[in-house]
Amino acid sequence: QVQLVESGGGLVQAGGSLRLSCAASGNIFRLNVMGWYRQAPGGERELVATITKGGSTNYADSVKGRFIISRDNAKNTVYLQMNSLEPEETASYYCNAEIQTRRSWVITTSEVWGQGTLVTVSS
Repeated sequence: QVQLVESGGGLVQAGGSLRLSCAASGNIFRLNVMGWYRQAPGGERELVATITKGGSTNYADSVKGRFIISRDNAKNTVYLQMNSLEPEETASYYCNAEIQTRRSWVITTSEVWGQGTLVTVSS
């Protein structure tokens, strides 16, 4: 069983910073693209940023220049450094990963989600 566990959420004032972490654990054969998504109350889940195993990154336009995604492949962990946070970015932030597991000759690719961590930005 593979799971993603996020940490680092909390309450921050507008203009402040937070760093989220997400660690993957379990029977992992290969960890491919990892990313962060967020869902505001009453809203839809939206992409924040993704990063490939090789380090190529992709950001939502709204966070470019303020958020930085990174990963430590040795630790199976992805991070999201969030700077200059705005009240409208209050949301639950979810870690996502494409994970391959191997059982004998069979390699299975799955998309796994974390349980989410709440980020609240006060004005």
